[in-house]
Amino acid sequence: MDARTQHGEGRKWHPEGHLGERSGWLRAAVLGADDGLVSISSIMVGVAASGAGATPILTAGLAGLMAGAMSMAGGEYVSVSTQKDVEIADRLREEAEQEEDPEGELRELAAIYQSRGLPRDLANQVAVALHRSGALEAHLRDEIGQTSDRAARPLQAAFASAASFFIGGLVPFLGMLAGTTLSRTIVIVCVTLIGLVVSGLVSGRLSGTPPLKPALRLFFGGGAAMLTTAIVGQMVHLIAS
Repeated sequence: MDARTQHGEGRKWHPEGHLGERSGWLRAAVLGADDGLVSISSIMVGVAASGAGATPILTAGLAGLMAGAMSMAGGEYVSVSTQKDVEIADRLREEAEQEEDPEGELRELAAIYQSRGLPRDLANQVAVALHRSGALEAHLRDEIGQTSDRAARPLQAAFASAASFFIGGLVPFLGMLAGTTLSRTIVIVCVTLIGLVVSGLVSGRLSGTPPLKPALRLFFGGGAAMLTTAIVGQMVHLIAS
């Protein structure tokens, strides 16, 4: 029987898509979009609350958009690069251990399978078979938890974070279509809160969790951020006048 055929009716095995495979890019993309929405809207609301006209609001928003996107890309790249460095160090250490004491590594792998419920003899057979086909990969996967689908990808994370920040940060600019400072502020707040709710619903859907909780969390968190900068902007206006 084909190794990719199941017992019983001869059904073919097929890879299942699991949510963990999305964890790297999904985290960066969701964080980037939410940060873009909250950061740019808060900047624009704060400037608007200070009594500034359309040009200062637009300038501040654009400056924040570009600076934020670059900051997100750089921060994410450094963070994920550090994670990748740890993965490489673990791999090199495991390679050295394989060369120094292959028999001890074989016993260690068998003990891991035994601790997970396999009988001792079967655990030894599995460990021997996997050592023959790829000892290093078996140890990286079952001893350390490294898998290719969850490997750190700094460039991918940096791009996802920057792009999503930029896209999310564009939403508050819809407020610039309004004619007065008050109406601009209201539109910015409204479209931002709507965007945060949508982001929460989408991220909940993609991560396989109930979407209402993350949507409400983003709604109130973003609202609090905009309220804070509005208060600061109003205080600056009062002091300056």
